[in-house]
Amino acid sequence: MVRVEKIEYKPVGARELLIEMKDLSELMIDLAYSATLFNSPELAQEVIEMESHIDTLTYLLSMNVMVAARDGDDAESLVGVTKVARATDKISDAAADMATIVLQGIGIHPVIREAFEKVEERLTRVEVKPESILTEKQLGELGLAAKMGVDVIAIRRNKRWIIDPEENETLQKGDVLIVRGAPQGVEEIEGVAKGTIQKLED
Repeated sequence: MVRVEKIEYKPVGARELLIEMKDLSELMIDLAYSATLFNSPELAQEVIEMESHIDTLTYLLSMNVMVAARDGDDAESLVGVTKVARATDKISDAAADMATIVLQGIGIHPVIREAFEKVEERLTRVEVKPESILTEKQLGELGLAAKMGVDVIAIRRNKRWIIDPEENETLQKGDVLIVRGAPQGVEEIEGVAKGTIQKLED
């Protein structure tokens, strides 16, 4: 398990934290499978980073639960919250274990990988470079789904994750995008993010 970063207490609602943990763990599972099947160290590393963030959220949730428990009745009512948090943390740990397989170069049998290379949808990780036409554009105006057949399902902006971003989300240089789509579209969005493709075909 990745060591939890040292953080200070701050009041955050348990519901808000659990929702973020759930969304991140679901995305981690998808990324971990894709990283393993397509031998992608880039996706695997994102899984490891997300696992570390979930560890931090779990720690923060524990502190908030302790502060909220004023008596025995409160403590009893909050047990369910901590159980859900622990279960989510275990899911993230399992996804990180899968990612570690890729990072350690263990891999999977070529026959299995060959079978999954025929899947219709792929996941990829791309970083928005300063020269990319994606910079300072809203997702809605880009129309990536219609033009390339890809969807941005998550954005990592520094250490903050935006899951299922809205169409009015403005992309910034340095954003790391998690994109799902057909293989050809995935290849195109990688070029667009790098700046080697300077036009989106209608």
